[in-house]
Amino acid sequence: MIKIAEDLHLLPSFPSFTINTYLMGNVLIDTATKWDAVRLIRQLKGHKPDMVALTHVHPDHQGAAKHLCEQLNLPLACHEADQEVMEGKKPMIPRSWIIRVQEKTWMGRPHPVSRPLREGDEVAGFRVIHAPGHTPGSVIFFREKDGIAVAGDVLSNLNPFTLRPGLHEMPDEYTVNRQQSRESIRLLASLDPALVVFGHGKPLTDRQALKRFAAGV
Repeated sequence: MIKIAEDLHLLPSFPSFTINTYLMGNVLIDTATKWDAVRLIRQLKGHKPDMVALTHVHPDHQGAAKHLCEQLNLPLACHEADQEVMEGKKPMIPRSWIIRVQEKTWMGRPHPVSRPLREGDEVAGFRVIHAPGHTPGSVIFFREKDGIAVAGDVLSNLNPFTLRPGLHEMPDEYTVNRQQSRESIRLLASLDPALVVFGHGKPLTDRQALKRFAAGV
């Protein structure tokens, strides 16, 4: 594991920073793809989490959730607006070509959500902030005391197609509602975070770069 900040560690993947998972306190944040289950269990050796919590329900974030929850006997949390997708009661959205491909290649099986998250809930000392647009149930985990934001795919610091570093909106193929997505990017910037970690890309500490980007969307 790589320490990012107090009680926040990155579980390295290959290529680096392409699909990120974190140990936030004693909670595993996101689970990459179904093919990452063995790697994640190996990396978690000696660090038994209390829970798996998802920033949102897409194949590269929920992929290993069922396997990890069953193997490590962990409850699963995600925002209530994505719960039925995680449980297999509704299809994953948007119904784009790439989501359909990733359903066949990366997506994990449905699993019950033990803890539906809502605005203002606390997870491992971080406040849950509902930030829809990428998916209906996308969230930011924000820790007030030091301004750390775990932003999932509200914004990316890596182009998901070219892997070129830099701040990007998630493409239309992954985004349910562009207007909501941009409002959520501006919401993230309004928190004035000292550090943002993403589902894709390296951590960001440049407050002004985030504000400039948010002002331009």
